[in-house]
Amino acid sequence: MSEVLLQLQDVTGGYGEADILHNVSMEVAAGEVVVIVGPNGAGKSTAMKSVFGLLNVRGGKIIFDGKDLTGLRPDQVVQQGICFVPQTDNVFPSLSVHENLEMGAYLRDDDISGSLDRVYELFPPLKEKRRQAAGTLSGGQRQMVAMGRALMLDPKLLLLDEPTAGLSPLYMDQIFAIVRQINAQGVAILMVEQNAKQALGIADRAYVLVDGENRHDGTGHELLHDPEVAEMFLGGGKSGKNDGSEAEGAGA
Repeated sequence: MSEVLLQLQDVTGGYGEADILHNVSMEVAAGEVVVIVGPNGAGKSTAMKSVFGLLNVRGGKIIFDGKDLTGLRPDQVVQQGICFVPQTDNVFPSLSVHENLEMGAYLRDDDISGSLDRVYELFPPLKEKRRQAAGTLSGGQRQMVAMGRALMLDPKLLLLDEPTAGLSPLYMDQIFAIVRQINAQGVAILMVEQNAKQALGIADRAYVLVDGENRHDGTGHELLHDPEVAEMFLGGGKSGKNDGSEAEGAGA
């Protein structure tokens, strides 16, 4: 495996006084796509948000590129090379597509034209609609804007929270293809995803969380073909219906 880029070491924490994560550990190596799956309320999104400084970490450590990020604010995390694309409210609706992308480069003081060109190459529909207000776009196109804006900072690690939630099958396939393209350009990806089968299909490695704790881990291929994982989270049993997105503010 490549050099480890991100490590969650026995992370415990949550929102307010309630702990949702309990000694959760996971790793993302440079150049990897790592997926977190599990039932509703398992702590999938919470684990990702812990990396971005969006909750109280009361135990354990978060190490990125050799530096301890535990307790840092989101703006400080961004400066280390991590960008986060939330599931909802992830664009400035009144701003144009182009203005949204420019907002993504707010920390840069150099020429951003090359980054804009790369984003428009990655998301051709956005170039055609670059003067259109982001709030008027389809759900799939808004997701492209959100991902493109995050890429304007040339992150080392991209955090994606349920990127295909609520999208049509056509846009879902496009987003998964774009995730592969972004990763091929050298960006490591940590992704929470409701469409577990497709997500595991593109994952180098994956983690299954249950009740805020580690339950399974392995390569995407291994977990796709693990009978217990298939029974519980991939539609084979009573919990199969629960691999959808976690509700914001409900212990996700």
